[in-house]
Amino acid sequence: MSDREPPRRRVPGPARPVRPGGQRRPGPGARPARRPSAPRPSGPRVIRLGSPRPRLRMVSLALTLVMVAFVVRLLQVQAVDASTYAAKAEQNRYVGRTLAAERGGITDRNGVELATSVDAYDITADPTMFTQTATKVTDAPEQAAALLAPILGQSMDAVAKKLKAKNTRYTLLAHRQTPEVWKQIKDLKTTLGAKAETDKSTVNVLAGVLAVPASKRVYPNGDLAAGILGWVNADGKGGGGIEQQLNKELAGKDGKIRYAQSGGRQVPTVGSTETPAVAGSDVELTIDRDIQWAAQNAITEQVKKSHADRGYVIVQDTRTGQVLAMANSPGFDPNDLSQANSAAMGNAALQDAYEPGSTAKLMSMAAVLQENVATPDTHVVVPNRLHRGDRLFQDDVDHPTWYLTLNGVLAKSSNIGTILATGQLGKTQKEANRVLYSYLRKFGIGSHTGLGFPGETAGILAPPDTWSTSQQYTIPFGQGVSINAMQAASVYSTIANGGVRIEPTLVRGTKGPDGRFTPAAQPKKTRVVSEKAAKALAQMLESVVDDEQGTGIKARIPGYRVAGKTGTANRVDPATGKYHGYTSSFAGFAPADNPRITVYCAIQNATKGSYFGGQTCGPIYKQVMEFALKTLQVPPTGAKAANLPVSFQP
Repeated sequence: MSDREPPRRRVPGPARPVRPGGQRRPGPGARPARRPSAPRPSGPRVIRLGSPRPRLRMVSLALTLVMVAFVVRLLQVQAVDASTYAAKAEQNRYVGRTLAAERGGITDRNGVELATSVDAYDITADPTMFTQTATKVTDAPEQAAALLAPILGQSMDAVAKKLKAKNTRYTLLAHRQTPEVWKQIKDLKTTLGAKAETDKSTVNVLAGVLAVPASKRVYPNGDLAAGILGWVNADGKGGGGIEQQLNKELAGKDGKIRYAQSGGRQVPTVGSTETPAVAGSDVELTIDRDIQWAAQNAITEQVKKSHADRGYVIVQDTRTGQVLAMANSPGFDPNDLSQANSAAMGNAALQDAYEPGSTAKLMSMAAVLQENVATPDTHVVVPNRLHRGDRLFQDDVDHPTWYLTLNGVLAKSSNIGTILATGQLGKTQKEANRVLYSYLRKFGIGSHTGLGFPGETAGILAPPDTWSTSQQYTIPFGQGVSINAMQAASVYSTIANGGVRIEPTLVRGTKGPDGRFTPAAQPKKTRVVSEKAAKALAQMLESVVDDEQGTGIKARIPGYRVAGKTGTANRVDPATGKYHGYTSSFAGFAPADNPRITVYCAIQNATKGSYFGGQTCGPIYKQVMEFALKTLQVPPTGAKAANLPVSFQP
């Protein structure tokens, strides 16, 4: 057999049926027969749309790009810059404010309030709540300002400007307003809010106005002791006096609070961080309110009566150096500084430097007695005129030659007698000048008193080698040297205290928030003259008041032995620097034989009535001293005065 298979023969199958019309049914693999084309309809031609696939691709691509952008931004926010955005969110969500510490009070020596703090409010606002976006009105700041300005006492423009502040959620509208002010604002705010809920056309333009609890300084006694107390400025800091000097102790330490807020209100469920404020310490002064009142009332009346520029009275405890009163006229009310005269806003008793006049003769006599160059009975022949250097000196009145004791020189306040007495302090005038200068310095002249009071002057005392020909003879009787009123009072307290100078004090101590009282440091003490010399000087000062030839008879107090000295000095006008008018003064202590109280009075430029110290200030001394003796219940000693001789027969 052959390997090849024989070719197969195709056997014809059955015949395919034929469709009607002569067409055969297509068999396998046959092309489909064309359908006859339908006749075209008659009418307008139909426009077929293109394929939608390209458009879908473009939309899908755009959406993909948008999603990619979102994903990239999301990654940046949540991963790359997560901490930065978290901090910004935290900053916008959380707000912080200062918790003001309660300022300590100031009292007198008996605990009577002189300065205290009461509840108040800082009126604030959130500027973002006054925008057009937040309020749906274009003039929300102006509308709010129209309501707030009359209550806050400010102009509408000023308030509106604060409400338009940019890039902040806090602006201060007004400091330390009373609770009544905040109540008015709160009532308006509530009324607008209630109306806005029922009337959709109404907008609560005060929704962003808030209040922060604070405190306000109040001085219950008005202008009493204002020169000592000072005031508190708009920032809550001491602007003068004790308020400034002890601001750190009084102010305490402010605290801080940070909390989440929404719509200007704290969110209580989120929590907050707080550093509590520490209240300031209370300050107890040495002054007695009642004695301060008596001194201030007396000097105010005399300044008005004399048509004077100003005056001051100081009352001091001779045994301790504590200041019981320091009154100035004119003064000011620290509760209302808008009405205060800037020239009166201070403590003139410590800030004015002036030539003391004859009250300074006590220091000259102290040097003479301590140096043993004379005694109270030493005879001094006083001519009507005395030629020294390039000047001719005289007393305040023309007189024939006086035959006075050293006691009489002080009693009659003789300038010439004082020059003659102090000239014996050295073999030469220059040597005498140096000795006198040393005593003036021991008495505290030319130095600050030790009070540490803001603006206090040390006065003017030139070194003795620079004294002019005139000064070396005028300084012994109180011209050519300048002091303040506290220095003058301290001189007399030194003699009253047996010759020991005690630095004056105004503060007894402080009481901290824990209630613990801390007494002030003990004042410095300096022996100036001996007890014997001080006693002799006290007796000489009695002659000024008790002897009919003395210049201080108007200072007599029935039942008490009074030591005092008058002063009438040419006054340097601070405006021109030239002599104009007089400084009238009186200084002394009582009881003279057992001193308890020193009183010093000075009046500047009295233009009506007498300008002599004995006539102008003698009655003030008497009035204030009597009140102080009664207040402190100081009894008369009952002892008889020494009655030292004033003159002698040649």
